[in-house]
Amino acid sequence: MAEQRADGTWDLIVTPWHLDEHIPALPTPTAATRVEFPVLPAGPVPARMSLLHQAALGAVTQAARPLVLSGDCPTSRAAVAGLQRRHRDLAVLWLDAHGDFNSPTISTSGYLGGMALAMLTGRTPGLFDDTLDLSPIPDSRVVLADARDLDPAERDALTTSHVRRVPANPAAITSALSHLGDVPVYLHLDIDVIDGAQLPGARFPSGPGPSLAQIEECLAAACTTADIVAAYIAGAWLPEHAGDQTSRQTITRLTTALGASLTWPEPTGG
Repeated sequence: MAEQRADGTWDLIVTPWHLDEHIPALPTPTAATRVEFPVLPAGPVPARMSLLHQAALGAVTQAARPLVLSGDCPTSRAAVAGLQRRHRDLAVLWLDAHGDFNSPTISTSGYLGGMALAMLTGRTPGLFDDTLDLSPIPDSRVVLADARDLDPAERDALTTSHVRRVPANPAAITSALSHLGDVPVYLHLDIDVIDGAQLPGARFPSGPGPSLAQIEECLAAACTTADIVAAYIAGAWLPEHAGDQTSRQTITRLTTALGASLTWPEPTGG
């Protein structure tokens, strides 16, 4: 098992998929570990996703301080399961334009990407196999920032939960993290939390919201306030935009705000 880094540096991991769809264009920074996309059998999407999450789990478990760059949110199951192998208690800071708090019983679309936080809090029993050995995160240990785009039933579920909801601004995030006490924090960011006008090519833009600069300030504040033991950036761009220059620049700015030093390989070809 990897030991926690004392110098605060990050171990970059790339998981190049969205649900069970391979996104080969998702770029890999220099020195990052790219999780190999395995050959998936035909079958239900959750079963195929389980195999991908198992592959990601291995990379996260071996990393001392993982920073995952992914094409979706549900692979956070693997990130959190890996962290739970070394941290008995764990809190979650989740920055997202959506709540990701739907479950199979309340979702109107059945879209699994909209259930990622519900998965972590134990609201999707039986959806996946139990090979990750993932323990539910208590609602009281979850801070959800922004979540401006909610389905009605999802809003009700959040209202009756003990998830702490805050705006995506540094002061609110600092206060919420301070209330959690001295507990390691998993930081999760979906790029769609950023104002849709600044995200060309996003799969699910959510209209006006915090600027990229404001989100950078939120990330920096979180790192100053809490013990961020892992971070995850879900870059849910359309496949043809996943590796373009604008997407890379956005990821570079977000990772820099987390204190990561990220470089990209030189482009090849004519």
